[in-house]
Amino acid sequence: MKVTEHLSRAAGKTLFSFEVLPPKKGENIHTLFSNIEPLLEFKPPFIDVTYHREEYVYRQHPNGLLEKKTVRRRPGTVGICAAIKNRFDVDTVPHLICGGFSKEETENALIDLHFLGIDNVLALRGDPIKSEGHFKPEPDGHAYACDLIGQVSNLNKGEYLDEEQDDTWATNFCIGTAGYPEKHFEAPNYGADLRYLKHKVDRGAEYIVTQMFFDNEQYFNFEKRCREAGITVPIIPGLKPLTTKSQLTMLPRSFYLNIPEELAEAVHLAPDNEAARQIGIEWCINQSKELMAHGVPCLHYYSMGKSESIRRVAAALF
Repeated sequence: MKVTEHLSRAAGKTLFSFEVLPPKKGENIHTLFSNIEPLLEFKPPFIDVTYHREEYVYRQHPNGLLEKKTVRRRPGTVGICAAIKNRFDVDTVPHLICGGFSKEETENALIDLHFLGIDNVLALRGDPIKSEGHFKPEPDGHAYACDLIGQVSNLNKGEYLDEEQDDTWATNFCIGTAGYPEKHFEAPNYGADLRYLKHKVDRGAEYIVTQMFFDNEQYFNFEKRCREAGITVPIIPGLKPLTTKSQLTMLPRSFYLNIPEELAEAVHLAPDNEAARQIGIEWCINQSKELMAHGVPCLHYYSMGKSESIRRVAAALF
C-alpha cells in the first residue's frame, strides 16, 4: 500500500514509522530484524530503508603504490526492503538517490522494485562522497532530486528512457521527498529552499519527510511556510532521541541542525551517556506529544541502526 493511502486511512490518527540502515557488508540481516521486531508492537504501516552511496578508499600495495577503490559499505537496500516485507508483512520505503547512479541504473532499480511489489520510494539527491566535499552526479545521472522525482513520475506514466519501446507498462510508485525545517545547508536562503521543495512537489512528490529537528517551532514554521507557498502534500516530521553526549556536536556537524539550549545544557551536564540518553528520550517524548496534539499525520523516527530508545519513546505514545 502507498504511504499516502496509509495516511488517508488513518483518518486523522497520528501513525508511527521509522527508518533503518542496511547492515554493513558482511553483517547478518538478522541483526537488523532483531532491531525491527521490538518496534512492531506499535504497528508501523511502513518502514524506510536508507541507501548509502559508494566511498573511495585507498589501498597500499607492497611496492608503496596506492590503489583507489570504490566500495559500498552498506549495500542491499532493495533486497532488505523485500525481506522486511516478506518477513513482517509491513510496507517498505526504499531510499532512491541520485549519487552513484546513471538514469538507466535508476530505471532498472525501479523496475526491480515494481516487480517485488514495493509501492513507495523516497527520492533524494543524496550526500556527496565523503572525500570529495561537494556533490558530483554521474555523467548520465541526476544532479537534483527534482529530476530523479521526474524520472519516477515518468515511469508511472509508462514513459521509459528508451522512447522507442512499445506496449510499456506503467509503474505506480508513491514518491516521497525530503524537507528541511532549518533549511538545506546548500540553499542560499529559506525562500530559495522552499522554492526547490515546491518544485519537487510539482514534479511528482506526494509527501514530505523532514530532516530531524529538536525544536517543534522549527516544524510549525516550516509547515506554515509550505502551506503559504501552495505545498499541500502531507508533511511528516522526522525525529531522533539523543542517545549520547557526543551527539551534541556530531549531529549539528553532520545534519546542519540546531539543538535548543535547554536540551544541550541538560545533556552537557549529564554525568554519563546513560543519563544523557534518558534526557534525550524524555525530550523526544515531549516533542512527539506536542506534534501529535498538533495533528501531524505520522511521527517518523531515525533509528541509526538501534531501536531501544525509539521503543521507549513509542511506548509512551502509541
